[in-house]
Amino acid sequence: MPTPALPTPTGLQLRPFQAVRYDPAQAGDLSHVICPPYDDIGPARARSLRVKPHHIARLLHATDPQTAAGQLDRWQQRGVLVRDTRPALYVYQQQRGARILQRGLIGELHLDRGPATPVLPHEDVQPHVVRQRAGLMSALRAQLEPLLLTYRSTESMTAQIVEHVTRRPPVAVARAGTITHMLWASTAPDEQLLITAGLSRYRALIADGHHRHAAGLQLSEGEDASPWQGSLALLVDATTHPLRLSAIHRVMPGLEPAKAAVAAADVAHVRQLSGPRLPGPGELVLAGAGRAWAISDPEPEALREALTGRPPQWHQLAAAVTDHLLLGRAWSVPDLSGAIRHVHDAEQAVAAVASPGSGTAVLLPAVTENTVWDMVGAGVRLPRKTTSFGPKPAAGLVLRVIDAP
Repeated sequence: MPTPALPTPTGLQLRPFQAVRYDPAQAGDLSHVICPPYDDIGPARARSLRVKPHHIARLLHATDPQTAAGQLDRWQQRGVLVRDTRPALYVYQQQRGARILQRGLIGELHLDRGPATPVLPHEDVQPHVVRQRAGLMSALRAQLEPLLLTYRSTESMTAQIVEHVTRRPPVAVARAGTITHMLWASTAPDEQLLITAGLSRYRALIADGHHRHAAGLQLSEGEDASPWQGSLALLVDATTHPLRLSAIHRVMPGLEPAKAAVAAADVAHVRQLSGPRLPGPGELVLAGAGRAWAISDPEPEALREALTGRPPQWHQLAAAVTDHLLLGRAWSVPDLSGAIRHVHDAEQAVAAVASPGSGTAVLLPAVTENTVWDMVGAGVRLPRKTTSFGPKPAAGLVLRVIDAP
């Protein structure tokens, strides 16, 4: 299903900009200063990375935004971070061996408000998280990791230009585990013009970065020419390099699995399994202490009451059933970070609750990208933490730093 093309100027507006990037002569091997996206590492890993000199985690996971702002200024003054001399659009690629996992374009994306915006959120956000993101962005006057967006092209010109750019030497290379991250800069005005003109025909789905997107809109509110009307963004064409879409699972450390299964039976059909496994169509899998249950066929009246005031499309979404019918109604688990952990890998979720007394996990099935587009087209946002698009870009290869006024 192709993404509807939109005429300029209502389509995507990705502009060249002068990125701030690490200078390997000062910072050393870039592999030792970049890190996974903010939401993909926990507090313990963030603390271990913050002790490393010049590591982007010192800014991204800062406990005090003002201290982080001072650190960013010092790194620029010392030449650890340097602004590129020419505006560029950047081609970013992740690969494992010779296999390309992701390829897209990084630039400064114009953020529009209102129903005509070509930048389409698909999940709800938490206001307190938006405020936290906005506070750090405002203090730093910088964006440390790009929004991840996906669109579906109907022409090949942009892909041909991107392929041509990648035949040049990269301006940055970093390795993280088995993944190689590569960056190329397109500084030729004719290339940039063709790329921006091609993108202006499309709209894009926010695959990752809903809270940062909302924070940028919040910071630009009430200003006619705010620098926050632009955002660091990575656009990936799903026609040539589709992103992977998976589910986000729930882990509740304080919930006992056998009791959770009994309580779930009051609002849905529960069937014991021989062991944890991925959920099949129309079901969830409850796991803990080596035991597992399949949960399916929610009781219609209970589900209707749990989703009062929510869009009718939510009745078919596993995340809505989990968060509102099970967590909220059957189990009375508060919507707090300590009470609920969101885990992207099913095996890690099961392992976290493998021993008795370690809690309960709920494994969810993934929705399809067509489902996401259909709901966005109907004006419906999905529940928080429904989708996990990937692979996500590393933080630290390309920064957007706004000059002081």
